[in-house]
Amino acid sequence: MANPPKSNRPFPTREEILEFIQSSPKRVGKREIARAFKLGAEGKVMLREILKDLERDGALQRGRSKRFAEPGTLPEVTVLHITGIDAEGELMARPENWDEDAAGPPPAIYMAAERKGQPALGTGDRVLARLERTGRGLYQGRTIRRLPSAPSAIMGVYREVGGEGRIESTDRRAKQDYVVPAGQSGGAKAGDLVRAAALPGKDLGLRKAKVTDVLGAMDDPKSISLIAIHEHELPSEFPAEALDQAKAAGPAPLGDRVDLRGLPLVTIDGADARDFDDAVFAEPDPDHPGGWHLVVAIADVSWYVRPGDALDRCAYDRGNSVYFPDRVVPMLPEELSNGWCSLKPKEDRPCLAAHLWIDGDGNLTRHRFERAMMRSAARLTYDQVQAAQDGRPDDVTDVLTKDVIAPLYGAYAALSRNRRARGVLDLDLPERKVIINDRGTVAEIALRERFDSHRLIEEFMITANVAAAEALEKKSLPCMYRIHDQPSPTKVAGLSDALETIGLKIAKGQVMQSSIFNQILTKAKGGPFERMVQELVLRSQAQAEYSPDNIGHFGLALRRYCHFTSPIRRYSDLLVHRALIRGGRMGDGALETDHKDFAEMGQHLSFTERRAAAAERASVDRFTTQFLADRVGATFIGRINGVTRFGLFITLSDTGADGLIPIRSLPDDYYIHDEAHHRLRGRSNGKTYVLGEAVEVRLVEARPLTGGMIFELMDGGGRSGGGNARGRFTPGARPTGGGRKKSGRSGGKDKSKKGRGKKSGKPARG
Repeated sequence: MANPPKSNRPFPTREEILEFIQSSPKRVGKREIARAFKLGAEGKVMLREILKDLERDGALQRGRSKRFAEPGTLPEVTVLHITGIDAEGELMARPENWDEDAAGPPPAIYMAAERKGQPALGTGDRVLARLERTGRGLYQGRTIRRLPSAPSAIMGVYREVGGEGRIESTDRRAKQDYVVPAGQSGGAKAGDLVRAAALPGKDLGLRKAKVTDVLGAMDDPKSISLIAIHEHELPSEFPAEALDQAKAAGPAPLGDRVDLRGLPLVTIDGADARDFDDAVFAEPDPDHPGGWHLVVAIADVSWYVRPGDALDRCAYDRGNSVYFPDRVVPMLPEELSNGWCSLKPKEDRPCLAAHLWIDGDGNLTRHRFERAMMRSAARLTYDQVQAAQDGRPDDVTDVLTKDVIAPLYGAYAALSRNRRARGVLDLDLPERKVIINDRGTVAEIALRERFDSHRLIEEFMITANVAAAEALEKKSLPCMYRIHDQPSPTKVAGLSDALETIGLKIAKGQVMQSSIFNQILTKAKGGPFERMVQELVLRSQAQAEYSPDNIGHFGLALRRYCHFTSPIRRYSDLLVHRALIRGGRMGDGALETDHKDFAEMGQHLSFTERRAAAAERASVDRFTTQFLADRVGATFIGRINGVTRFGLFITLSDTGADGLIPIRSLPDDYYIHDEAHHRLRGRSNGKTYVLGEAVEVRLVEARPLTGGMIFELMDGGGRSGGGNARGRFTPGARPTGGGRKKSGRSGGKDKSKKGRGKKSGKPARG
């Protein structure tokens, strides 16, 4: 810890407090600052106000556990990419996901020597590292563990150009093809999807590559998901030991389990669901009029997957299942995920049951967890349940409506009241659904319907998750919390600036609560800027994570929250199950020891979750592009969902498809990127393109290989002005003056080490 500056004054100045925080090698909290400056009770109150002011002014950023650092400070644990050796022979690294266009050059990270017996790190290696801040913009990294390195492998389609082999990469960032030298094609034929390894040297200015695997024809519908699996390095094959263990699994004995087989528990999922890991039941609470007794029964995966065994190692490595339109890459082998751990109707299954009691306003009053044996009364879909509740039961739900379905909705009404009272962030944005036909191609792309039956299950699951976190806290057992921090002051300030342009305001200085954002969303509802406001509010939010350190869940307005309800597809939930079993002395399969660092595990599971989400999006993008590929030249209605220095991102209204309008296709002008207000503005013609604006576009290009689509605006679009030629952009230009500046967040940075790069003040074309 840095020494505080010497001062004869009874209380430190803002500058002294800020200097102490900035010079600290780690993030510090109020307690450390008060101790360093020897502050008493009155001084701590004054300190709290000063820290709030510094945070509001953007001089500090607050991280987990209310610990402070200067803006731009890296997290203490992060994924690094080893970049090489500097002039002094020091090994250098950079944060893997650093966005230089948005955040400027990354800080300098020097790697400490590896532990004795470990091989030295080399260029291209990836590591999960613990960072220690050694100065302003300087860090030392220590390897926690090595990660699979970014592959030198290439995926693409093999072509033949003038008798010479070429590979067109599936990566949309790749600007050029690869040349395949004679004899290095691996038997690939034109149109095959291949993996290849980069070779040294170039040919005709193009890099060379050798085909290592032929995966099949690119026009095979299965190829789209294969591309996403490769690009995001998803583990897709189980080792023989794990498969053998899964095949050897069988029914769990009743033993000491509570027998719930007579309780009419039902599963409610989408029609396309492939596994069923939760079942629900509700009945009025006879001891508390208006209250309800809920049962949420979850597949007992911990009975089959024990700490440290082959299945456990695979499940942890994967972190979660990944769902594509045409397949699943499961966390567990099919014998478990679709078999013994799936709550199939009319079959005995081991479960971990949460008994939940709520009052008439949906407040959780008490809970109990038990290991049980259940037998699902029915496998229901959201559509079925909603239709039954609306008076249109089918043959299956007719006998269940009164005694099973109606009580579920009664309990849901109480939980909904509690949700509204808490002020849960109410962002219910549409989601794309890709419907695959029997041939494996896209039959339709539609927006998923949302019924109260969806919300019912969500509220039951949230309540069970809260109860699990409370139960573990009460017994002081390790809990992998699902945390969601409040938005950073910088993001809130940016949101406030953008909202002011459409007459909406966020009062400055107030403590951020999800209800504040709901007020903004309500004011915008039904107006021309509704979608724009939804997008802005969504982008202002922090990203949810897994962590053993509880900071609450901002979006759900909950003080404690974890994931308990999906252990088939999320390893975080399996950890919670094991801890509950250990705490309740419920038999085998418990978390016997804290055999791994929970903070490290939280980082890993957060990473695998983001990896899965990115792979799923990439797959949907490619399927959507394939679906629209034969409609090049057609016009569509959409909205601007992103404004960048290189163009406008568009989302089509009917399919949710995304694509780019390059800045070069906008009417001829110098365009100023107003980052704070999410808009491009022509300096001469005055045309303005704003986030959320409805536009009519023409599809110019669709490339299923990369999932990229290019659009152009009909009639130039925009809110004023004219012109129809190619556009230009003024990087980093201020949004108000129309003049040029030589540096800035929005583009044109000097990227050379010695500051000898191209000046950013010069207007760039396209």
